Formats: sequence, structure tokens, C-alpha cells
Amino acid sequence: MVSKLRAWLSHENVSKDLLLLLLIGGLYSLGIFLSSTFVNIYLWKQSNSYTDIALYNLSIYVLQPLTFIFAGKCAKRIDRVIVLRTGVTVLSLFFLTVLIVGERAATFNIMLGSLLGIGYGFYWLAYNVLTFEITEPDTRDFFNGFLGVLQSFGGMCGPLLAGYIISRLNNFTGYTVIFTISFVMFIVAVLVSLGLSRRKAKGNFSFRRIINERENNPNWRRILNAHVAQGFREGTFLFAVSIWIFLMTKDELSLGVFNLVYSGFSFLFFFLVSRWVKPRRRKKAIFISGLALYLSVIILLFSDTMTMLLIYGGIAGIFFPLLYVPYVSLTYDVIGKSWNAAEMRIEYIVVREIFLNFGRVLSIIVFLLAITVIPPETGIPYILLLVGGGHFLIYFFIKGIDTKIPPASHN
Repeated sequence: MVSKLRAWLSHENVSKDLLLLLLIGGLYSLGIFLSSTFVNIYLWKQSNSYTDIALYNLSIYVLQPLTFIFAGKCAKRIDRVIVLRTGVTVLSLFFLTVLIVGERAATFNIMLGSLLGIGYGFYWLAYNVLTFEITEPDTRDFFNGFLGVLQSFGGMCGPLLAGYIISRLNNFTGYTVIFTISFVMFIVAVLVSLGLSRRKAKGNFSFRRIINERENNPNWRRILNAHVAQGFREGTFLFAVSIWIFLMTKDELSLGVFNLVYSGFSFLFFFLVSRWVKPRRRKKAIFISGLALYLSVIILLFSDTMTMLLIYGGIAGIFFPLLYVPYVSLTYDVIGKSWNAAEMRIEYIVVREIFLNFGRVLSIIVFLLAITVIPPETGIPYILLLVGGGHFLIYFFIKGIDTKIPPASHN
């Protein structure tokens, strides 16, 4: 079966572990996209408080990097597949907890956010390290592109299905159904992870040493600064946009349709970008897509009809893959050519995540400070305009990166 899939994908270097990692990523995406958007709406409908939603998301982004550090230490001592399995298990426990607390979830917003952040930390540390190890430079764009296809497919089906279920069932019954389905998805992902080959690491965990590597490696410093800019947009956009759309439409199904359009375009363009964008064109693609994503925020803010929202969703769905695929591939190339990458790959992944989440935390702090001064309904458009430039700023940090330059020697 694996050989047939390899032939269909026309990639001789596609291994069994790579395919299993893609399958786990697909299950994760479907489970998360089915419910994650609607957890924010679920909490909003219980509390009607922007502060509660922001604190829930802030808890995620504080615990995620802290967990990354702990998970990185674990990955240097035990099998990294076990770390991945731990992350998926904690994520399943998150949805189980949401089911247990039910309509009191808003009261436990910080606890739920912390639990989700811990699950994300274990999962993404292991997933990113395994991606770095399992893929090679000639399969990296393929892997990131195909994973994007799976994520987009989950983004198409998940929110639309969830929105339909929620809109057809009374009260919070629909939310209970979709959280249950997500819980099952993560249990299946745990079972799939049993097929991954064992991968152990040796050596000490020294992520501070890799943080300080910024002083010796300009490429590493630039890519980390780019991740702060990336996080600055994502921190607020990952929850504020869905709340904004829900408040405009008052309907979970409309939010599902929006995600269908966004993910439908993403599905197509993740598939195309992995074939169109070659390494020499990465920076140009990042510039064009970052600018387009920033300009599209204007459309979002002036949208007063569902049609305008869907136009914004389509534009974002086209240009996010054009940014993401070359950007992630460039990041792994920088890490791969950095000092002692083979031994310190886990530390590089941990440090990258710390800087990414620093940007996200900074974004949410700006959001919280702004809504204490300006009424949210008035202030949110200005906040989105401010943080929305994060993806455009990425280009100005990465434009000087030259992956052909060998890493500096260290004595």
C-alpha cells in the first residue's frame, strides 16, 4: 500500500514514517479544526467577554513554550514518538475536560487554555522534530505542501460540519457532539503513532546555548525575529477574527461556510505552491503573500455582508499557503545549516517556538491593553490593522538570509 501511494505521489524518497506523520497531521488538523474555532465561540456565548477569550488564548501561548522546553528535555532522554503520543493524549484530555465542565467552561477558561497549551507543546515539539528528521531538503517542500493540503481539507470539512451540527441542535448540544468527535479523532491519532519507528536522541538539552547562537549566526537571528513577527499577527487573529465574523452573522453555520471558503482555496494552493515555488523563489513568494495578507485585512474590516467576508476568506486562503510553504522550508534549511544542527535539532525547534509564542503573547497583551482603553467594538478594527502586518514584516527579516553560507565554526 505504501509503495502504491509513493508511486501516486511520484516521490521515490517518501518513506513509511513520512506518510504516517502526514496521517497523524491530518487527523490532528481535522480534530482541531472541527472544534478549536468553536471553543472560542462556546466560551463567548457563555461569558460575552473579550477579556475571558483573550485570557484563554493567552494561557495557551504562555504554557505552550514552557511545555516546549520540558518536552525538549524529555525528547533528549526518551523516544520522541512517545513525546508526540503524549501531546495527542493531552489534547484528547482537553476535549474530554470541555465535555465534563460543559456550560461552566468559561469559568475554567485559564485552566482549559493551559491544558490546550500543554498538549500543543508536547505535540508540536515532537512533530516538528520528527519533520526535521524524516524529511530531506528534496522532500521538505513536498511534505509541507501536502501537510498543508491535509490541514486545509480539515479546515474545509471540520468547521462546516461543526457549524451545521451546532445550528441544527438546541442549546449547547451541538457543541457536545463536535467536542466528542474531536476527542475520538485524537484517540485514533494515538493509535496511528504506534506505527512510527523509534527515534531516540543523545546528549544534553541546552536550549540557552541555541538562544545565544543568534550572536554567531545572522541567519538564525533573522529567522527568529521573523517568527516573532509571525506570532504577533497570529496571537490575536487566531481568535478575534472568528469572534468578529460570528458577531456579524450571529450564526455558527456562517462561520463554518467562511472557513470552507478559506480552507478550500488553501487546499488548492497548498497543493500548487509545493510544486510552483522552488527554493530560489521563496523570498519573492513570502514578500508578495505577506503584502497581500496585510492588505486583505482592510477588506475584512470593511465587510458588511457575507459576500465580502467570503472574498476576504478566499484571498487569505490563496496567499497564506504562498507564504507558509516557502517560509517553513526556509526555516528548516536555516536550522539544517546551523551550528551542530544534528545534535541540537531539538533545541533549535524549542527556541523557534519560544520566539513564535513570544510574538503571540505580545499580540494578546496589546489586545488586552487596547480594550481597557477603547471599547472593543471600536478598538478591534484598529488592533487588527496593527497586528495584521506581522506576516508582511516576515520578509524584511528573512530577505538577508543566505542558506548557501556554511555555519560559523565554534571553538
